[in-house]
Amino acid sequence: MDTGGNPPKLGVQGLTVGYGLHAVQQDLSFEVKQGSIFAIMGGSGCGKSTVLKALIGLLRPSAGTVCVNGEDYWAASEQRRADLGRRFGVLFQSGALWSSMSVAENVALPLRMFTQMDDASIDVLVRLKLSLVGLPDDGARMPAELSGGMRKRAGLARALSLDPEILFFDEPSAGLDPISAARLDDLILELRDGFNTTVVLVSHELPSLFAICDDGVFLDAETRTAIAHGPPKAMRDGCEHPTVHAFMNREGSRSSNQTKEDADGSG
Repeated sequence: MDTGGNPPKLGVQGLTVGYGLHAVQQDLSFEVKQGSIFAIMGGSGCGKSTVLKALIGLLRPSAGTVCVNGEDYWAASEQRRADLGRRFGVLFQSGALWSSMSVAENVALPLRMFTQMDDASIDVLVRLKLSLVGLPDDGARMPAELSGGMRKRAGLARALSLDPEILFFDEPSAGLDPISAARLDDLILELRDGFNTTVVLVSHELPSLFAICDDGVFLDAETRTAIAHGPPKAMRDGCEHPTVHAFMNREGSRSSNQTKEDADGSG
């Protein structure tokens, strides 16, 4: 993959992830270019979310490397990993908002934890991030008062609070109706195009994959490794592997009935 002489934003080489002696995925190698929207695809139970955990620092790989701007994340010291991790913004499936905090307090939390900014400056930034995701007047509301799509956008505002270089999404469209899912897709594109943010997303939603992703990797549960690389549309139109072909050409792809396995984050 041509990176113009610079290291990829995220480089994965020989990655094996799992729990105990059980390998969920093994020998994964791929690169994520600066400013790209990269998809981690595959059917239920193939290990998409497990791989994501290794990329964002929540699960140490059994083997292989994850490099951020050419620096080996898992070989770094704990303090250095923390520093690198602040370049990441993560939106989990549920939005993962603190239910006892207002929307604004949720968005402000990383700023209060990891910066020395004063309250006035934090308030300004929080309003900016909420406006960016289309929630300019919702800071005082509690998470329970928001619709599913609004909770996702509030979670995204929090993920954006520290101006991350890489945004990670775990099934961003899960549980959303088609209109809300399409709006979230548009917002992801706006972030990429407006800020040159690099995006990595786990998804099985074909409309999103085809609409916004320009590269990706397809994980297989049976072989426990990647069986296809490239843009989702190219996989749909040209991949001859039967598993990939069936997945990328299936019907009913924007179903509101998400799989239980994706809903609990184990995919």
